[in-house]
Amino acid sequence: MRLPKRGAGSSVTRRLLALSGALAVAAGLLTSLAPAASAADSTTDLGVLMPSVASRSGVVAAGGGKVFVSANTRIIVADTRGVLTGSITGLSAAAGLALSPEGTRLYAALGGSHQVAEVDTADLTIIRRIDLTAYPCPVNLSLSGSRLWVGHGCYRETGGGVIGLDLSAPVPVPVPIDADTFDAPRVAVAGDTLAVANTSAESSDLLIYDVSDTPATLRGTIESHPNDQGLPNGLALTPDGSTVISVAADTHQLAAWDTTSLAKVRDYATEAADSPAAVAISPDGAHIAGGWKSAFTLYGTPTATTLHQTTPPAAHSLGSLAFSGADVFGVLRGNNDKRLRLWRLHGVTLPSSKLTLTGPSRATAYEEFTLTGRLTLSDGSAPGVQTLTVTRRSPISGSPVTPLPDVTTAADGTFTITDTQPPTKVTYDVLWNGSTDHRWSKAHRTISITLPPSSLTLSGPSEGSVGEQLQFSGVLKAGDRVFPSTTTLKVHRALARADLTQLFELTPAPDGSFSFTDTPTGPGEYTYAVEWEGDTSHRGTWVERDVTVLEQQE
Repeated sequence: MRLPKRGAGSSVTRRLLALSGALAVAAGLLTSLAPAASAADSTTDLGVLMPSVASRSGVVAAGGGKVFVSANTRIIVADTRGVLTGSITGLSAAAGLALSPEGTRLYAALGGSHQVAEVDTADLTIIRRIDLTAYPCPVNLSLSGSRLWVGHGCYRETGGGVIGLDLSAPVPVPVPIDADTFDAPRVAVAGDTLAVANTSAESSDLLIYDVSDTPATLRGTIESHPNDQGLPNGLALTPDGSTVISVAADTHQLAAWDTTSLAKVRDYATEAADSPAAVAISPDGAHIAGGWKSAFTLYGTPTATTLHQTTPPAAHSLGSLAFSGADVFGVLRGNNDKRLRLWRLHGVTLPSSKLTLTGPSRATAYEEFTLTGRLTLSDGSAPGVQTLTVTRRSPISGSPVTPLPDVTTAADGTFTITDTQPPTKVTYDVLWNGSTDHRWSKAHRTISITLPPSSLTLSGPSEGSVGEQLQFSGVLKAGDRVFPSTTTLKVHRALARADLTQLFELTPAPDGSFSFTDTPTGPGEYTYAVEWEGDTSHRGTWVERDVTVLEQQE
């Protein structure tokens, strides 16, 4: 498949207009528009709106080969590729989600009906609904073993708090541990540690509880103002419960706190300038995912090293995050259309790889050109023979993408791509989909492809007299082609490099040779220019010659 051809010869016209002084031309660069999100990452429209910021929906949970997203009246279900597979309907204000470790049970906070729903993830049926009418508006959930912790509280109202539910009981009885909070507190539990983050600007403390026995015992409080903790937007615990990660809106960063000493352990730095939205810790505790409205960062947990950074697709804000194997899933909300979308960051926790792609910035139309590249792995090892996906597109936004044959690397990761194109500007994208050991990578190269050049020569006198016939001759060359009788050359004349005038047109001989004469009627500095506008096989060209014409000597 070839891209549409573009016109040629415009450069000749610009030069001639500049010669006459009739037009000033401003040239601009056409830049390639890269996608907001990488090709190996994916975005799936969930088909629902979340128009109000007061909605507590848009929470993601992943496990057991499935991904779940709360969406008000339903929970949307996808597979681990982000492909939608079903939904759980008949819900009221579905908000926080929690999955059992094996992924067989999903628990959903239903703020509208003041319940927690227990779902069999195999067939997506609701097994039971736990009544929480006495503790209205359940929002945030966290599960450890058979005990589910619930942060409840109606939006922007007092009377919220935290309760524990023993899910092994036929009818779980709520056991409150924190009462009369503003809105619904964030909760996170791991091992014998429960972290509770109050969400009011007046009281944004972190409360750490020991839940090894019932009732829970307050271990201590991390006060907001002395520690610059700020208003928590997210909360997570390492799997052993030793460290709590909080998200602070005022400092725009993540902070780690020791749950025994209550001292700050470390900060997780970011370049994001907007408010943080979420935090998640991988099941093995090795990675922390931090989400800001306009940024995503993956950290190494113990070192706070930044391992990967990226941004959501344009015009989207990032919300809830969840790990799924080597992937991270995030929920996006459209800034303009308010639609919820599922964002898959494919293989983001794996060691990185790098693709390079080099080639000419310009190439000649209809002639083969070559691009070369290399795949390298972060540990320096040879990648072996790998398959790369190659596509071709116009750099103009919205243009179709043309798949090209896959390319296979040599054992050292090197590869070559050859192609032939008509006149156009084209971008080549090369993608390695990654492996079980390394993250995918991609590279691109934009090439301007033009017709082959042509040339003109023009011979003649450098001086002459008024009334004297001037004789000119020249040759048009365009490779080894023979010119048909329809070929036209335009002859122009200007006096003092102004007032450019076309004198006539002429047809060159088949070999491109031509001649013409002219008789100036007045003295001055004359410029003669011959123009060929080009055709579908060669670029146009032009040539000029200056002649000084003097008055006739008496």
